[in-house]
Amino acid sequence: MIKKHLITCSVILVLFIVSQLFICSTNFKRKAVSVTTTTVDEKAVNSIPLFIRYNKDANDEINFADESTPVNNTGVTRKLNRSIRANSYRNIGSDVLHKKAKMLFPIIEPILKIYGIPEDFKYIPLVESGLSSGTSVKGARGLWQFMPGTARTYGLKVNKNVDERLNVRKSTIAACIYLRELFGEYNNWTLTAAAYNLGTIKLNRAIRQNKKRNYYFMHLNAETGSYVYKLLAMKAIINKPDNYGYKNNYAWINRPDLLAAN
Repeated sequence: MIKKHLITCSVILVLFIVSQLFICSTNFKRKAVSVTTTTVDEKAVNSIPLFIRYNKDANDEINFADESTPVNNTGVTRKLNRSIRANSYRNIGSDVLHKKAKMLFPIIEPILKIYGIPEDFKYIPLVESGLSSGTSVKGARGLWQFMPGTARTYGLKVNKNVDERLNVRKSTIAACIYLRELFGEYNNWTLTAAAYNLGTIKLNRAIRQNKKRNYYFMHLNAETGSYVYKLLAMKAIINKPDNYGYKNNYAWINRPDLLAAN
């Protein structure tokens, strides 16, 4: 009788333990599911704008180096929108340019100011090289993408032992000297930027052929024709990252260790 009672108790105990294990297992699975079912906020992703919307009544005028951009013109607005869209976070998927700008702009900006070059020219290295020191197929190198001959003309050493095109400070000084020379010829900062990309000989030929000196209404090759629009796009994206899908975590702090670099 006692033996039967013990067996019955043992069976009940085993069943109780098994039931508790099943309950714990079920709860664990539920918790695991809750961890892995996190979803992307589709509404937030879709809210990232594809276009810059020009508002004629807005106070923040779109300009390059304080020279107005004729955004009332449909063709100009279309080209600007295209450049903005191409460089938005939706298309790029990375904030590497913002991070590089945060590191290098504190070096570039004071040099531009010393040489009397508008601050908007700091976006040229973003367009030319993505703020990298790579070498192009044609042989241009460094942030400002100097060709060897041009670099030497403006005081940079380029030989088998040293290449000062890779020196941020020295190459920026050389770029400023070159830009001042270009402005002396065109007396227009927008055309100066175009000349930096195209060269004076080709730009002067384009001015003669177009019979006008307004960059936005000249027929130029595809690269130069989109060049200033890319600068404007970079300016918009760096200054107002939140508008184009980037998080605004880029405080412009003049760090002494960066200012002393190179």
